[in-house]
Amino acid sequence: MDYKQTVKYLYSLNLFGSKMGLERERKLLSLLGSPPNDLRCILVGGTCGKGSTVAMISSILKEAGFKVGRFTKPHLISINERFSINGRDINNKYLVRIITKIKFIIDIERRKGTWKKIGDPSFFEIVVATAFLYFKQEKVDFAVFEVGLGGRLDATNLCNPLVSVITNVGIEHTKILGKTIEKIAFEKAGIIRRNGILVTSAKGKALRVFKSICKKRNSKIIEVKKSKYPVALTGEHQLMNASCAAEAIGALSVHGIKVSEKTIRKGLKNVIWPGRFEVMGKKPVLILDCAKDADAMAALRKSMFEKYKGKRTVLVISISSDKDVEKMLKQAAPIANKVIVTKHSLRERAIKPEILGKKAKKFFKEVFIIPNVKKALEHGMNIVGKNGVVLVTGSVFLVGDARSIIFGKKHSNLLNELSI
Repeated sequence: MDYKQTVKYLYSLNLFGSKMGLERERKLLSLLGSPPNDLRCILVGGTCGKGSTVAMISSILKEAGFKVGRFTKPHLISINERFSINGRDINNKYLVRIITKIKFIIDIERRKGTWKKIGDPSFFEIVVATAFLYFKQEKVDFAVFEVGLGGRLDATNLCNPLVSVITNVGIEHTKILGKTIEKIAFEKAGIIRRNGILVTSAKGKALRVFKSICKKRNSKIIEVKKSKYPVALTGEHQLMNASCAAEAIGALSVHGIKVSEKTIRKGLKNVIWPGRFEVMGKKPVLILDCAKDADAMAALRKSMFEKYKGKRTVLVISISSDKDVEKMLKQAAPIANKVIVTKHSLRERAIKPEILGKKAKKFFKEVFIIPNVKKALEHGMNIVGKNGVVLVTGSVFLVGDARSIIFGKKHSNLLNELSI
């Protein structure tokens, strides 16, 4: 396969949706030589802030002189972004080589009937296996993984983490994880190891669940408070993520790994994590933020009030169909009177602009429906003027589309018109 064929193959698997359970991933990893067994891993779960926390931990470890593998999801522009070592994404040839090997093994096992009862490995399972194999082959010192969905049955949970981090717990993916904070917290707590270490900024019911599970598993729990360290990423919520990252690094001392406070400060100061309150222009100000659920939108609202309160602002928004749309719009409404509803490139995941626009009219004075993302951005800049703010948010995929347009890159999320 070449690179284009590789990406098409992966996205063809994505169409089948999520598959919960560890049996397929466990079998696939055993066929690949069980790469997680050779890695020193850190697992980061939670409802919001997982990716930012992974980026911060990775940045600190890099500053400490280590070779650090970083797995995050989803990507903004290219799937290569998911597999990074010391800030450098995997190159096309290497990615093709690993995926081709995995596909070859899957196909052989299919002919043997291996997948008949448990089902073929999913998109995410193959992507996680790719990360494990890549980091093993590159002999990284640490591999920092962002958990996918939940934790207990997530494909990333087949490593043995030195430290587990759960940033927070909110209501999400209720059809899979459960409809209460307690049930969701239980699923996320699946990454806590017996005699292990949990770092968390969770509160209330979720924290009580974590404390109970840690007691049963004889695991240490570290409750974090707002960080005392300055961090490069904007927003009060990032201070909590920074605190989780710093405490996770501190917890490594149990394993004989010590990182100085100076290095922690430098790592947090130098962290780069695109699409998180990322300012792309000045006249007008153009901000990209992956506020993909109601909690993230609430944090974004606070950041906007801190930085741009009183500024004329217009939202450009697209939301995926599995989100609580009205809660997200309610949180976003105080930011601006005007909203431009569009449709991100992962089309089968996006709410139709007409439906989203109708819901938006309950919360915004003026609603424009412009399905084409580029035209939506242009219209936003025109109506807000040079002294205003255009805020692009609501979906990671929309932020990826906007970055693609800004940087003139073709977007690998385009399932219907893939052109790489």
